[in-house]
Amino acid sequence: MEHLPIFINLKQKPALVVGGGDIALRKINLLIKAQAKVNCLSPLFCEEIKNLSIGGEVNLIEKSFDEEDIKDYSIIIAATDDSSVNALISKLAHSQRIPVNVVDSPELSSFIMPSIVDRSPVIIAVSSAGKAPVLARIIRAKLETVIPSAYGLLAEIAGEYRQKVKNRFSNIKDRRAFWESAFSGVIAEKVFSGRINEAKGDIEEQLENSVEIDLGEVYLVGAGPGDPDLLTFKALRLIQQADVVLYDRLVSKGVMELVRRDSELIYVGKKGGSDESTRQEDINEQLVKLAKSGKRVCRLKGGDPFIFGRGGEEIESLSEHGIPFQVVPGITAASGCSSYAGIPLTHRDYSQSCRFVTAHLKNGTTNLPWEEFVIDQQTIVFYMALSGANYICEKLIEHGMSKDMPIAIIEKGTMPEQKVYISSLTKLPDLLAKENIHAPTLMIQNSSREWWNW
Repeated sequence: MEHLPIFINLKQKPALVVGGGDIALRKINLLIKAQAKVNCLSPLFCEEIKNLSIGGEVNLIEKSFDEEDIKDYSIIIAATDDSSVNALISKLAHSQRIPVNVVDSPELSSFIMPSIVDRSPVIIAVSSAGKAPVLARIIRAKLETVIPSAYGLLAEIAGEYRQKVKNRFSNIKDRRAFWESAFSGVIAEKVFSGRINEAKGDIEEQLENSVEIDLGEVYLVGAGPGDPDLLTFKALRLIQQADVVLYDRLVSKGVMELVRRDSELIYVGKKGGSDESTRQEDINEQLVKLAKSGKRVCRLKGGDPFIFGRGGEEIESLSEHGIPFQVVPGITAASGCSSYAGIPLTHRDYSQSCRFVTAHLKNGTTNLPWEEFVIDQQTIVFYMALSGANYICEKLIEHGMSKDMPIAIIEKGTMPEQKVYISSLTKLPDLLAKENIHAPTLMIQNSSREWWNW
């Protein structure tokens, strides 16, 4: 280990930054966050540093550096573009045993500035000992994706109850077990979802009555159209902490690879007209039963839970039984597939509205308002339309749409094997008969010819 990682308390302590450009500005902003009393020395200052001075956040010393400027500072940062000046600052600071950092010169520095993940009061510092700062930033970016911003708030609440927990549990193992449960269970999740008072109430109940908070919770998570990179940070966090995951056939293998390894997996897929389909009523019952047993249950859905995902029916059932739940939106297939296919859903010149339509109604028919579809400058996205594609084309033509109007079918959108087929209303049936197209698919139509040639 080339450097000892430490955290220095600079609150209301004097700090000196030598330099007045953009690099100095970045260091100044970090020192301001650390609540230091910042002095910036330079003959010239960029506008942003001047603005910080006007706001009283920085004291400007407008002069060139000389030896007398090294005084009783808690920390010094050299950020000039003159290597000889930087070397002199380093020598003087070392001689007075003042911590010094010379930007991009670890050999002149007594400490180095890490890449920081700020979840105050939780701070994570990543360092490569000055050898690969870009790599440190890449690692920091990865950590940013998996550490919720509310971890800082969780730490603040823990600090608020720290003494109470210490008084309640004299044994350090019991205290550790309490906090491990709080930081990884329902209490933490309530903090992450903004239910602060509920989380504090659970802590109070556990401390006063030694009651385990074992009521489960259900997460309705949108898995997006397939590409796992389209998952939200919150979706990723919840699927990785769920005890049980109920998933359907539209959830891609890539997304399922991100599920916690020891989670129980329950397939609840549906397929139109198939005896293998899971009834929605059975899914609702499973969610309630599992949550009442104290499980953290993730209902993982392709696309978005509230866009043809029957999430509304599931939260109705959960509400009736008093089961807490969260809904995490996902990128719906219309948005994801059209974007990956390069087909805009709206365009200022050619499409002023967009309509999402399911090709399968509750009663098993496709009795749709066809007249409303045959209007200019409107994009229509048909979900689950593969089996009824020929019928849809017939009805659009029957209600006045031109026979040669273009229409697109996107197969396995956003995935590496995605295919996009462009045809017309009259030619689409022949294309479907010729090509071996499989679900999941999405059909997109727009009644403006120019839209297809923009």
